[in-house]
Amino acid sequence: MALPRIAPYRVPQPDELPSNKVDWRPDSSRAVLLIHDMERHFVNAFTPDADPLAEVVPNISRLAESARAARVPVVYCAQPGGQTPEQRGLQLEWWGPGVADPAMEEIIDELAPRPGDVRLTKWRYSAFQRTELRELLREWGRDQLVITGIYAHIGCMMTAAEAFQQEVQAFLVADGVADFSPDNHRMALEYAARNCGVVDTAANLADDLARATETV
Repeated sequence: MALPRIAPYRVPQPDELPSNKVDWRPDSSRAVLLIHDMERHFVNAFTPDADPLAEVVPNISRLAESARAARVPVVYCAQPGGQTPEQRGLQLEWWGPGVADPAMEEIIDELAPRPGDVRLTKWRYSAFQRTELRELLREWGRDQLVITGIYAHIGCMMTAAEAFQQEVQAFLVADGVADFSPDNHRMALEYAARNCGVVDTAANLADDLARATETV
């Protein structure tokens, strides 16, 4: 099946977020920011100039600026186009052949990588699968991952779950992810808060990084 067209919806507000089980906070000496699957191929499924992306994209941008200012690595993961059936694997049956137009492989202009950012080629739902993400975290001596992007209940949630299983603290940004529907979005937040990470707003997480920067 192809990607569905996504109708506008409002992202969950701060008073609608699930309760977290733990009190983790991001630390600029430990954190990495992940911008997940913000290629044009995926973004184009949303209604232009409407929520959720009208709110989510500026929130991701704000977090990226806070991360760079705090010397927190910014990592992008994005799928390649022109995958063979062998490379595509079981995803072929769920989502079809994937990115066909090379122009659709690019990250949207509003979130384009900056010099020093890292881009990983992503092959499966989780950003840890068949990528260098875990090795990079070890190399950098970091054990926290702030997760933004699309889709919340697929790649973002699965990345958070895998981070937990690899002893990496995951932060799923409630208004920095988007999904097929508000129900899918809420499900991802509830799953993460209940099982594997902290759910919070972009503003709070950006403020954490800014406070850490001020103390350096």
